[in-house]
Amino acid sequence: MSQFPEQFRRSFVIAKKNIKIYYSKGPVIIFGLVFPLFLALAYVIGRNIPLKEVLPGLIGMTAFFTATSVGPSIVPWETRSKTLERLLCCPVALWTIIVGDMLSSFIFGLVISVIPLALTLALAIEPLNFIILLFGLIIANMCFAALSVLLSAYPPTDIPATSMMLSSLVKFPLVFISGVFIPVEQLPPWGTTIASISPLTYFTDMVRQLFLSKGFYPLALDFLSIIAFTVAFASAAIKLHEKTLAKRLS
Repeated sequence: MSQFPEQFRRSFVIAKKNIKIYYSKGPVIIFGLVFPLFLALAYVIGRNIPLKEVLPGLIGMTAFFTATSVGPSIVPWETRSKTLERLLCCPVALWTIIVGDMLSSFIFGLVISVIPLALTLALAIEPLNFIILLFGLIIANMCFAALSVLLSAYPPTDIPATSMMLSSLVKFPLVFISGVFIPVEQLPPWGTTIASISPLTYFTDMVRQLFLSKGFYPLALDFLSIIAFTVAFASAAIKLHEKTLAKRLS
């Protein structure tokens, strides 16, 4: 327990290293910036809907895609370049590396997803409580970052493109079942049941409540669900990476 603060500090050092190396990588730019930008434009353009109605889905998509764009590529790249082996030779625990990867994904997602939030203030579209919204955005980005690192755990490949494409197979269905395009309350019962397994559902629902005073779940449940998903994803990521580590190093 006495080593925990020092190991956590090393996670920030690893995150700093990841920021310098991976933020400019092609897959991160494409999946984290270019693709969500065009998806957001397709979502907004041509829809005769007030901007305030569009904002919850726009903010949800931005946070989700940006916070999940870095994590799936880090471990495969590190495996291929043999830097993962060098990291493990240092006095750092595996969970320290995983948390560092999460932090680098989290920071990327938070910085980009703040942009549409700033846009709302510039256009004088104020949420019911900006502090609650900002706090929700922070924990949602951490949740999505934990999911992205979990998606990099299996298969234990050293090809970043493979990991990114497989993670996309998970991320895209989540977007379409999470109330981004169709509010949860308008879904059929089976759709509501499926939506409840997605962390993005609760974040989008939270933003809808704070901008439109419309929500399917209680606001407290949205927060608690996102926190629960964060803990579950982070724990599963550490456990799964521990199991696949030997295959990566072989």
